[in-house]
Amino acid sequence: MAACHRLGWARFARYRRTMTELVTTELRDGLAVIRLDDGKANALGHETIDALGAALDRAEADADAVAILGRKGMFSAGFDLAVMGSGTAAAQKLVGAGAELFLRVYGFPRPVVAGADGHALAAGAILLLSCDVRVGADTDGKIGLPEVGLGMPLPVFGTELARDRISRRHYTRATQLSTIYTPDEAVDVGFLDEVVAAGDLEATVLERAGELKDLPRPGFEATRRNTRAATIAHIESSLAADLATFEVPAR
Repeated sequence: MAACHRLGWARFARYRRTMTELVTTELRDGLAVIRLDDGKANALGHETIDALGAALDRAEADADAVAILGRKGMFSAGFDLAVMGSGTAAAQKLVGAGAELFLRVYGFPRPVVAGADGHALAAGAILLLSCDVRVGADTDGKIGLPEVGLGMPLPVFGTELARDRISRRHYTRATQLSTIYTPDEAVDVGFLDEVVAAGDLEATVLERAGELKDLPRPGFEATRRNTRAATIAHIESSLAADLATFEVPAR
């Protein structure tokens, strides 16, 4: 019942429902295996973001490394379009919640490995950029940041996480020019670290996470701060002003 006291009764009820329907967590020999599956696009709405946050709470308390997996054919297609299209204030609130999630993953005090079996677009691609090791499946999935092409700005947290993780050769094309990539192309760009056969994806992700779970925590956590604190601080300091100007184009 600790989660109840931390979240409050109303949010705890929603947490229980979303953890069952959208996000599940399995603890396996020191690994927290987090699965995102809404049966469709794995859209990042408030309930999914809350459920991922709760899963990370559990991982931080009980695990030595984290694996994040999507569903077959879909890692995540980005923010929930129903929310994004319901008005500027609602869109800004959701994008702000997403920024907090991405920074939580990016600065997480345990190694985080992601497995993308299919599409990772917009906020889904930013979630990939937030993880330490990114494994993709050899499918016809599309990976990238289409925001500018859809008439939206790429928020500062997106540009800065991309700046840190994406090859300088590809940075402008990936951010300002909305180029979308195949999984194989995404390795050279920097969205992914490797691509494996679709049938081997989960096993490879768990293997990579298992290889990292015994890293000594003091050194890992100190180096995490040394390498990422400046980027996190820049994003946090600019977030409010960036969100205040964020708008979704009228359909």
